[in-house]
Amino acid sequence: MKKKLQNKKGSALAYGLVVMTITLIILVSMLKFVVSQLSFSTNRVQREEAFQVAESGIYYYRWYLAHETSGRTAQQVAAFWQSGTAYGVGTPYQDDFKDSDGTSIGRYKIEVQPPDPSSTIVIVKSTGWTYKAPGMKRIIQARFRRPSWSEYAVLANDVMRFGQGTDIYGKVHSNGGIRVDGVAHNVVSSLVSSYQDPDHTGGPEFGVHTHVNPPPGSGINNNFRSLESGTGPVPTRADVFLAGRQFPVSEVSFNGVTSDLGLMKTQAMSPNGNTVNNCTSTGCYFDSSYGRQIILKSNGKMDVCRVAQYDSATYAITKYRRNSGSTDCSTCTGQCAPTTYTIPNDGIIFVENNAWVEGTISSEKISIAAANLIGGNSANIYIGNNNLLYTNFDGRDIIGLVAQNNVTVIRDSQDNLTIDAALLAQSGRVGRDSYTGYNKTTITVNGSIATNQRYGFAYVDSNGNFANGYYNRVLNFDNNLLYYPPPYFPTGTDYSIDRWEEL
Repeated sequence: MKKKLQNKKGSALAYGLVVMTITLIILVSMLKFVVSQLSFSTNRVQREEAFQVAESGIYYYRWYLAHETSGRTAQQVAAFWQSGTAYGVGTPYQDDFKDSDGTSIGRYKIEVQPPDPSSTIVIVKSTGWTYKAPGMKRIIQARFRRPSWSEYAVLANDVMRFGQGTDIYGKVHSNGGIRVDGVAHNVVSSLVSSYQDPDHTGGPEFGVHTHVNPPPGSGINNNFRSLESGTGPVPTRADVFLAGRQFPVSEVSFNGVTSDLGLMKTQAMSPNGNTVNNCTSTGCYFDSSYGRQIILKSNGKMDVCRVAQYDSATYAITKYRRNSGSTDCSTCTGQCAPTTYTIPNDGIIFVENNAWVEGTISSEKISIAAANLIGGNSANIYIGNNNLLYTNFDGRDIIGLVAQNNVTVIRDSQDNLTIDAALLAQSGRVGRDSYTGYNKTTITVNGSIATNQRYGFAYVDSNGNFANGYYNRVLNFDNNLLYYPPPYFPTGTDYSIDRWEEL
């Protein structure tokens, strides 16, 4: 009996040890789970706080740029970045992040990649951490840029009219009123809430309006449209304004482009030691003695000819100047014996007089400016003798044409003309003169248009019907211009964030 009782007691002890072991394992596991959850929650809080500290660094830098660069000219902004005093450039900038009580709870470090001389893009990287967990860092990188004028399919400083047959892809804005009788595939905006359309009599109409008859009707009515008057509700008109219309909105000023032209000239001359008729890898400057014909070539070269004479009605070149000496070329009328230069990639070509531009580029970004900044008549850019083309449409090829006065398509232009470029006429207009009997088929602009005066490649009669010019006008906005504006192209006055990511 004693032996049996002892065996039972031993069995109970072993059973108790097993139960206690299992219980202990469960308790330890539960304790580890609770501790891990508490640690996870704590880490998540610290990670979130570190993220907010890093984000505050990004928004601090946006505030800093607004105070340092807002409203300044392109030359003043360039001087700011080159001064060596901009926060975060070269040496990281650090500061404390404080809570609502003014207590420092963390710190951010800002590192800045300043823009290239021809770019508006600034890369800002902010690293944030808290003092409770300094080893737990979060990193945010943002891209800042000053919006370029090349972001508009059409930007104008005058009353505008887009006639029947016009398709517009990209944003449109005018500081005057806008009439659209074609189709706008993006937002159309105006500085004014209403205006008197100069193409007909009657009362004022909306700052952005149309004369296309509403569905199920078709065609246009050139008379005053009461449904588009400045006193009634604004119809949606999704058949014309596919992305809507906005008015009134802020002005885009053309006055500051003079300083942009000055910067372009400085940049074109400075790498050459202020010499004329010369090119380096970053810029070319041609003096004011004569205009220049510039023929861009897909092999990275360009042929430049000195213009001695042109027809003031048709804008066709009638005589060239010899490339050396001071006499005209009497045996090369209609063609030139050029000087060949390398295209200054990501640079500027500045002509202190008129410029005739044509040709094709491949893997270059270039701006061509024509302006008389030392006195004389305002300079023009003439295109249309041949197409102006890109080889690549992925952002590698960018052309900007900036004229002090007009960007003009000549009379004897190509019947089907293609222009791959951002066009800007500071004091004149982008367009083509009226030539009765010289009608053309289609003009296609793949890029953008900025014009001080009323733009137009076609003309209508008193009834609003096509009279002369290009019968079809296709304006395709080049989306690459959002991120790769032409070098030294005019920009807005404020930096904005257009891309944000956590590293």
